[in-house]
Order: sequence, then structure tokens, then C-alpha cells
Amino acid sequence: MYDFITGRIRGGGYAIKGAWLLIKHEHSIQLQLILAILVTVAGFYFDITATEWMFQLLSIGLVMCCEGLNTAAEKIADFIHPDYHTKIGQIKDVAAGAVFFAAVIAVIIGVIIYFPYIFYTV
Repeated sequence: MYDFITGRIRGGGYAIKGAWLLIKHEHSIQLQLILAILVTVAGFYFDITATEWMFQLLSIGLVMCCEGLNTAAEKIADFIHPDYHTKIGQIKDVAAGAVFFAAVIAVIIGVIIYFPYIFYTV
């Protein structure tokens, strides 16, 4: 039981280290983090509902997760095959496409949430 608990704590430490490495070194994650902070501030400013908070936080998490997985796929691909290769390029494009889908959905959710607050609030 002790090994199980210490293993989980150690795994959590690796996860925090990985999140920090993403934030420190990856420009795409840095941009997403800035956008996440901005929409979080907007959420407090407009006093969005609990349901809107859930969708907003889910969207932020989805985009950040996809960005992290995209970065991991790119790093693995570059490690395995550092020179340009068509198939590696396709793998990277597919991973970036997943981020694109998540980002588009996040923007749509943001518009659904904030459009009424911005344009219908008197």
C-alpha cells in the first residue's frame, strides 16, 4: 500500500514537472495560458453562471491537453526521425489538427457564453 501511495505522489510530481516544462518552453501553451487567464478574468467580470464556468473550464482544459499531447507527439517524432520525412510530417499535422478542433470548439463556446453579456447587457 505504501508503494502505491508513494508511486502516485511521485507520478503527480512528474505531471507537475511536465506542465511546468510545457509552460516554460512551448510558445503555443504560453499563448493558450494567456488566453485562459483572459477568459477567466472575463468570467469573473461578467459574473457568468456555474454552467458557463463548467463549459469554459472544460474548453480551457481540452485545448491545453491537446496542446500538450501535440507537443509530446512532435517531440517523439523529432527524436525518432530528426530529418524531414513525409510520414512524420503527416503525424505532426494530425496532432496539430486535433488542437485546431479543440480550439475551434473553445472559440464557439466562448462566443455562446460571452456574446449575450457583451451585446445585450445594458
